[in-house]
Amino acid sequence: MTTDSPYTLRLPQRRDTAVIFSSPHSGRDYPVAMMGRSLLDDRLIRSSEDAFVDQLYDSAPDQGAPLIAARAARAFIDLNRAPDELDPAVIEGVLRAPHNPRVSSGLGVIPRVVANGRAIYRGKIPLAEAQDRIARYWQPYHDALRALIDDNCARFGAAILIDAHSMPHEAIETHTRPGQPRPDVVLGDRFGAAADRWVVEAVESAFAEAGLRVARNMPFAGAYIAQAYGRPSRRQHVVQVEVDRALYMDETRIEPRPDFAAFRALMAGVVARIAAAGRGATTLPLAAE
Repeated sequence: MTTDSPYTLRLPQRRDTAVIFSSPHSGRDYPVAMMGRSLLDDRLIRSSEDAFVDQLYDSAPDQGAPLIAARAARAFIDLNRAPDELDPAVIEGVLRAPHNPRVSSGLGVIPRVVANGRAIYRGKIPLAEAQDRIARYWQPYHDALRALIDDNCARFGAAILIDAHSMPHEAIETHTRPGQPRPDVVLGDRFGAAADRWVVEAVESAFAEAGLRVARNMPFAGAYIAQAYGRPSRRQHVVQVEVDRALYMDETRIEPRPDFAAFRALMAGVVARIAAAGRGATTLPLAAE
């Protein structure tokens, strides 16, 4: 990879599992020009970033699985959105399209806000600039992701994409029943549309065996990546994984917790179990159409 690549891709020496790990929101590159027009300081603008998630999964190549991670920050361009999810409230010259809840909330492919609805920009950005970001950052990432999926299907007859994210600790408070423990991890398979049942069960088991509480699809069922690439009938499976940030980082300071290394080691065990499940992917039948 060149130093100006919009993503990092680490391939294993021996690729022997159908699993691929992707971290589209852990990018930490905030262009100077963007920051010059931002209302936010260097810390606040990172509040929607999946900070350190790429590090939690960095053992993937040791387990025979590729790991692709964004360099560009989510606040700059959101790789888990469709390229046509353009927000007229932040991009000049965009016509209003049919209602899209992600765009309406300021979380289109060029985000208007970060966490807690904080506006990113003073004014709007030109449409040509938005299109340039998509061409230079969004498209190469998705070209690489598609190539990895196609390659795994050719090699193993199946592809299992782990779409790795993190969630604010407070995000699941309103979705947890009184008296019930909060989940540490939320798996999203778009209610069965993005991954076959055995895949989700294997991923859930990997986290549960590490002592983590797991929920499915509520409040995060999966966004663009799960929708675009999850095709169980073609043995293309996507599971979105949201891990509670409070388990490994100080959310206010956006710094790793003192015990970050221990949680990272725990996650290495999870990655190993998921990769092992992917070695048996080709022996299972196709999902029903």
